[in-house]
Amino acid sequence: MRMLFRCLFPLVLMLAVPPGAGAGAGAAADEPQGSLVIIGGGLRPDNDAVWQRIVQLAGGQGARIAVFASAAADPAPVAAAIVDYLKRYGADAFQVPLAVKLADSDFRQAADDPLLADAVRGAGGVFFSGGDQARITQALVRADGSRSAVLEAVWDVYRKGGVVAGNSAGAAVMSSTMFYAPKTVFATLRGGVRDGEEIAPGLGFIGDDVFVDQHFLVRGRFARMIPAMLTKGYKYGLGIDENTAMVVDRRRRVEIVGSKGALLVDLSRATTDPASAGFNIANAVISYLDNGDIYDLTTHGFTPSKAKAGRRLKPHKDLVADPVFSPDILGRNALVQLMESLINNRRSEAIGIATSGRGTPLPELVFQFTLSKTRDSVAYASVAPPSYSILNLRLDIRPLDLGQAPRPE
Repeated sequence: MRMLFRCLFPLVLMLAVPPGAGAGAGAAADEPQGSLVIIGGGLRPDNDAVWQRIVQLAGGQGARIAVFASAAADPAPVAAAIVDYLKRYGADAFQVPLAVKLADSDFRQAADDPLLADAVRGAGGVFFSGGDQARITQALVRADGSRSAVLEAVWDVYRKGGVVAGNSAGAAVMSSTMFYAPKTVFATLRGGVRDGEEIAPGLGFIGDDVFVDQHFLVRGRFARMIPAMLTKGYKYGLGIDENTAMVVDRRRRVEIVGSKGALLVDLSRATTDPASAGFNIANAVISYLDNGDIYDLTTHGFTPSKAKAGRRLKPHKDLVADPVFSPDILGRNALVQLMESLINNRRSEAIGIATSGRGTPLPELVFQFTLSKTRDSVAYASVAPPSYSILNLRLDIRPLDLGQAPRPE
């Protein structure tokens, strides 16, 4: 039965949500006036900046916030903890008892309960917990693919100017396509993704032109985002790291809030070689957006944080010229570290390597990731604490035979 559901559910869900990357900024009929707070997972209870922003966007002190733990394996205690955190920051938060895994509850009946829908509709904000994002769509989307009454109420909150926040799995559902049952990052890079298997429709709050992923840099997930974006035709992707949020306002300006940052992936000029024996891409562009930075999804303009304003880096003779190399580009924060090393170096190119690794069932394979400075590349730096915002590095990925893998010169 579970296997049958996995096969059929993503197909009917496509009827409810745009299936991929359209040209518009989202469903025009919804005309959302609210904000999104897209959190990359691992949100700490003491992350004042993110929790306070959620409460502020929901209406400030005393704001009603509906908490969905629909993604959780054990929803009741997860929802209770989030309600408690939000109350500490001044919200009047309440649990929405709607989850596939909620004991003694019929989630389909709850999803169309008019009283429950009215309670959600009367809130100033909504918060989706982490867990398994497939459980969120299963709970909130009807079997025929249409929106349930409660999901429609969530959209009403967003349309009327409220906030929709999501942590981890709750972030994954923000785009119109989400990872559903993904393989490992390397296996995705090697084998690609398929609709109804590794990817499926999300809830589409950010629109149907931007792909969203979470736990992003700490887990090397940029390498799984790019194959998914190519499969669905997305030009832009945003990956948010842990304990950090992207706050998206009604004008589609993205502000980074929290302890780390986000990666912007731009495939608008990227190409692939279909004759190649493995996954490849050329002329992708990546940017690292740091805490306090703002990126406009409509104009593609960038505004550095106050700490970096006027602190654009310029080439100088004191820069080192050592090789810039990562033997494990999919490692924890390895991509950002390689980007930072490149901008602080006279060299114009950096190389990272990804392998299937020892002890895996897959035959050994190597992918080379090449980062290059271009005339559009720019970086900003803050002094205390030291941090960087890095824009417009070119990224090329190609497969190699194991014996071809480069070494630092």
